Amino acid sequence: MTALVVVVVLFALFWLLLVRPQRKRAGEQRALIESLDVGDEIVSAGGLFGTIKGIEGDELIVEVAPQVEVRMARGAVAGFVEPPEDEDETAKPS
Repeated sequence: MTALVVVVVLFALFWLLLVRPQRKRAGEQRALIESLDVGDEIVSAGGLFGTIKGIEGDELIVEVAPQVEVRMARGAVAGFVEPPEDEDETAKPS
């Protein structure tokens, strides 16, 4: 009987510490991929930065340099590029 309780407790810990956070991250990634739009500045899973110029189903046309476009899978997008903060706002007065 106590062995069954130990197994149930271990399963609950496994669920709370591993499975649940992984599902949450997967849901966030799915939402990110679905929210992509032309003009968004992104970074790929391989570290390539670019701007989305077109969307064709599950493929993106991404401009990585002036006049240089690459075709990329939607699933390869790791995140959006955040605009840099102004240096004036972050600089501390002396």
